[in-house]
Amino acid sequence: MQLDLRPSGHTSVMASRAPADDSLDYFPTPPWAARAGGELIARLDPGDWTALEPAAGGGHMAHGLRPYFAQVIEADIHRHEGGAPQFVVDFLTEEAARSLPEVDWIVTNPPFVLGDAFVRAAYERARRGVAMLLRLVFLEGKARHGLLHVDCPLTVVAPFSERVPMVKGRWDPDASSATAYAWFIWRKGAEGPPAVFPIPPGTKARLTDRGDVERFNGKPGAPLLDGEAA
Repeated sequence: MQLDLRPSGHTSVMASRAPADDSLDYFPTPPWAARAGGELIARLDPGDWTALEPAAGGGHMAHGLRPYFAQVIEADIHRHEGGAPQFVVDFLTEEAARSLPEVDWIVTNPPFVLGDAFVRAAYERARRGVAMLLRLVFLEGKARHGLLHVDCPLTVVAPFSERVPMVKGRWDPDASSATAYAWFIWRKGAEGPPAVFPIPPGTKARLTDRGDVERFNGKPGAPLLDGEAA
């Protein structure tokens, strides 16, 4: 039986399908950062693979990933403004394990407080691999050592040399951030210690599509308040 992997206190899927966007840990991914992850996966595991984005939000991540996969399926616990997920379901529930299709890769930017649970669920369900966009501090912690190096052996950590600004509830292409992010990638069947693949300066300019702003109405918002950027 698939266990409910959510931490204690996390609400059930039926109670969580229609909350306000600002009640969720929702920080849309800049599409260029998603493309950087797609490039890494294509480098590690070339092929005509399928992918699931289980925390799809408004579709920013899936949009950036599509050039690198045969199909990208979107799911989310909530139907966010601008998003059109094929599945509205809590990824960490038994219902999701039953209803979501099997895919080769599971790729997402999960809520940070649920990062460990997302990794475990994705590693169990993906056929070939998992990729998560996470804060670099996800590497730290005694308990997480077992997750990353024993239970779900990490294959690659790819830190961004440039910052990846994320703002709660919207994508602001002009935002700034002091937070360091990295792609964490698990390739099933890979052996050896995890490798470090730095994502070099200039990636943002190279992978930014002028159509992204029009696609997501990512116009700069009001001046950022302290703590608003992830």
